[in-house]
Amino acid sequence: MKKIHLFTVALSSCLLLQTACQNEVKPEAQAPVRKIPVELSPITEDVVSSALLYQANIRQYTNEGTFNAFAKYLPEIKALGVNFLWLMPVNPISTTKSKGPLGSYFAISDYTQVNPEFGSLEDFKALVDQAHDLGMYVLLGWVPGHTGWDHVWIKDHPEYYLKNRQGEITDPLDPRTGKSFGWTDVADLDYDNTDMREAMRQAMLYWVKECRVDGFRIDQAYAVPQEFYENTFAALNAVKPVFLLAETDINHPGGIDLISQFTSTYDWPGHHLAKDIAQGKKNASDWDRHYNWVQRMYGADNPVLQFTSNHDENSWNGTVAESFGPAANFFSALQYTSPGIPMLYTGQEYDLNKRLLFFEKDSFPKVKGETFRFLKQLGALKRSNKALKSGVNGANYLRLNTSRDDQVLAFERGHQGDTLLFIGNMSSNYAQFTLPYEGQFKRFPDGKTKKLSSSYQYDMKPWEFWILTDKQ
Repeated sequence: MKKIHLFTVALSSCLLLQTACQNEVKPEAQAPVRKIPVELSPITEDVVSSALLYQANIRQYTNEGTFNAFAKYLPEIKALGVNFLWLMPVNPISTTKSKGPLGSYFAISDYTQVNPEFGSLEDFKALVDQAHDLGMYVLLGWVPGHTGWDHVWIKDHPEYYLKNRQGEITDPLDPRTGKSFGWTDVADLDYDNTDMREAMRQAMLYWVKECRVDGFRIDQAYAVPQEFYENTFAALNAVKPVFLLAETDINHPGGIDLISQFTSTYDWPGHHLAKDIAQGKKNASDWDRHYNWVQRMYGADNPVLQFTSNHDENSWNGTVAESFGPAANFFSALQYTSPGIPMLYTGQEYDLNKRLLFFEKDSFPKVKGETFRFLKQLGALKRSNKALKSGVNGANYLRLNTSRDDQVLAFERGHQGDTLLFIGNMSSNYAQFTLPYEGQFKRFPDGKTKKLSSSYQYDMKPWEFWILTDKQ
């Protein structure tokens, strides 16, 4: 009996073990364990002072046009010195009244979902986590002024929208003429409706709380009442400090009162002037007048966004090469060294030589060349040299007079012991000039010694520039 009992126990144990083994989930069948996301330092004035933005066009960045495919390039973007990644709108796109085969990013059908063309919501969250792992904050493109015609609000909350005299929801109308802007693929929202405002506010909070985004780029910021921003931004910042970029400038409705609500706003006048100078229509004296105006009107606490390209410029007005020609590197260097926040657009580092399609799928080759190396060096300089800090506690800006101020732009910046000089021939002609300045510097990026003296006459080729630092 004892032997039989022992055998029975042994057999029972074996059966139990076999059952356990059959029920056990094999390691390769388990869902991947998501590691604890990196928590970046809060966005402070010091973080913003060295901000370098990159605008990512997910649809066109890769052949796949997905979050996961784009994520593979995050280390390359980080290598450019980027610490803020701005993703164009990632929401689903309406098909009703849409333009082109795929429609516009700005015709949104749901504020709290992602475009299935790009991947899943989990894919998006993983992308944010990967960017954070690399030390990059993520800004989400946001479109608060209008929705696509498929948006659930059209059916469930028609009171959220502006209507014509016939009571029909309308696309955005020009208040100066009462006529359509031509944006027929979107329906205009009514900000007199407080329920709509609250729904919009909660949608923005969703992305900060649930997806850990670090701020927003607000489309057509001037078209939304300032009161909405005041309440909404207070709610966002109560969750965590956020970076808020506005597509507006001081000349748009709201002026300085509106732009003061944001971390940064566009320097559209400066961008257009830079193109005019590159094309020989304006000169360095015009740049001086513009910059003096920016300093006077914006002040140090409203750093402007500076760029040579973005999604609108590239698709509708031309590539960097088309707009700036041989002056492209000059103006890239200028936007990195001037007070303000520099921004790069998708593919710019790879010499993007095409106008990316806006309503259709497109892509571009990614071959690292001289431009990638140049922008990488500028990014490292921007992030490391205290003389390039912007904002309230940023570096000063001192215009240096030359014998050819109409052709040569020269300025000094200094902060916390670092000094940097920019001297450049802002024209397509050769320049000869003198500069009353004494000192010995290291030239960027080759590190060669450059001595300056008021007794020297300098010669510069068209669009030649020197970036000089006192760091050895």
